[in-house]
Amino acid sequence: MSVVATIPAGYAPRADLLKDRVILITGAGAGLGRVTALACAKAGATVILLGRTVKKLEAVFDEIEAAGGPQPAIYPMNLLGTTWADIFELSETIEREFGRLDGLVHCAAHFAGFTPISEEKPKDWLDGLQVNLTAAMAITRHCLPLLQQAPDASIVFVTDAVGRDPKPLRGGYGVAKYALEGLVKGWSQELSVSPNLRMNTYDPGPMQTDLRAKGFLAEEVQKLPFATVAVPGLLYLLGPDSVGVTGQAWSRD
Repeated sequence: MSVVATIPAGYAPRADLLKDRVILITGAGAGLGRVTALACAKAGATVILLGRTVKKLEAVFDEIEAAGGPQPAIYPMNLLGTTWADIFELSETIEREFGRLDGLVHCAAHFAGFTPISEEKPKDWLDGLQVNLTAAMAITRHCLPLLQQAPDASIVFVTDAVGRDPKPLRGGYGVAKYALEGLVKGWSQELSVSPNLRMNTYDPGPMQTDLRAKGFLAEEVQKLPFATVAVPGLLYLLGPDSVGVTGQAWSRD
């Protein structure tokens, strides 16, 4: 099992923690991605909302504007079918429209449900690796030049406890999360020449989300905390309070 760091107890981000920053959030239409986008905007960031369902992204857009946050941007993208050329176009669009990128949070996830690896459908296996690992790596790679130009940039890969302590029946999802931990450990060492850039993984813990509901009984999921419980940890890793900390496996508690 990996050595896991925990967010400082009682951490409370200041109101303007992310003022004037531009932050890209994948899976921003629902669940953890949605509440992360709302929190980042509340902390002063201009948020780029990336997700596959335009209607959901528009709802988050409206919530941010109604709360008085900086005007966000919507970037529809289905990570299941996206290509490297599509992702390169994403990075070019961000550079053209904003001229900078200060943060990247990978909240998008794919989980078809509990199944033995030997019985997992080929499509579910490939889809899980694509969304949970390959797309996250490709987006990071193409956005890296912009992030390296920022005075203080942070990349956060949302992970899962099974990525650090593998368990049965998680299929390609578990394998992808395990690989993600290794990716961050190795890549962060390669990027040590960029002291202004850090990347970490973050396990938000069990929450009431649609993803969680695919693997657990509804009545059990309803007993869990809302996704907002994980937001302070993400803000800590995105903001200046975590400067200098990279290549770490973090957990909410």
